[in-house]
Amino acid sequence: MKEAISISIGSSTRDKEAIVNLLGEEVHISRVGTDGDMQAARKMYRDLDGKVDAFGVGGTDLGLFVDDKWYELHSVSSLVADVTQTPVVDGCGLKNTLEAQAAAVLEAEIGDYLDGIGRKALVMTAVDRYGLLRTFVDAGYECLFGDALFSLGIRLPIYKESGVKFLAATLIPIVSRLPFKWVYPIGEKQMERTPKFEWAFEWASVIAGDCHYITRYMPDDLSGKVIVTNTTTQHDVSLFREAGVKYLLTTTPVYDGRSFGTNMMEAALLAASGYKEKVDYRHPAAYFAMLTELIEKVGLRPQLQVLN
Repeated sequence: MKEAISISIGSSTRDKEAIVNLLGEEVHISRVGTDGDMQAARKMYRDLDGKVDAFGVGGTDLGLFVDDKWYELHSVSSLVADVTQTPVVDGCGLKNTLEAQAAAVLEAEIGDYLDGIGRKALVMTAVDRYGLLRTFVDAGYECLFGDALFSLGIRLPIYKESGVKFLAATLIPIVSRLPFKWVYPIGEKQMERTPKFEWAFEWASVIAGDCHYITRYMPDDLSGKVIVTNTTTQHDVSLFREAGVKYLLTTTPVYDGRSFGTNMMEAALLAASGYKEKVDYRHPAAYFAMLTELIEKVGLRPQLQVLN
């Protein structure tokens, strides 16, 4: 049996494991949180290097892929500095391949519903999910990108892709050297709820992005909204249902009531395929093409759930 593990600096309360069949191979996938302890995560990567088939980096990113340019997050890269044998991924590959199918799946499955509520997408952080930006822009949605709102806490709504590119080029080189916890909740802080910028959620018909960002900042009432996300626990789904969310699209499959993160599923695909090379997101064309082929072979597709 193949083994893929996502080592996360997020809360251990979200830990989950399952056995999945991909490409005719059984893969044991597991998500293990270290509750914000980056040194514990680094030790786990070091101790398991060469003993598992693929690593996922959870609760953070190794970098940000914006408009075909890779920005390394220097404050995070030390996590995997000791890994020399096992391939390491942070989900960037699936964010820019599988997640880019989201708008097409929504159109195919609930196009009539979208006709009634409009096509306005709030992408919580586009620099982290450029595939989601791309899918909604290309599908002709009105878009609001919440990078400044939710990552920086600045009331600066961005409505154009050019604004996201400008923000990335000017701020990421600075932000990438800050402690990651300054811009993204880690450990138990991922479980806190501090609603803000409710007008952004009210404006949108589709709310897309990282589940931690959505659940942390969303208002209590999201009646009729469509959520596009992943890494959803049963608690998250209950929260969305209680808020009145109509549809939930998880960009990764649901296994035993849980959709795993893009990093976990990307690692699972590599484990199943026997991929052993170092993943280089700085020059990803061939790697993204390979992932696209694997996605098609496996039949991975964003999954829609009706919540209300």
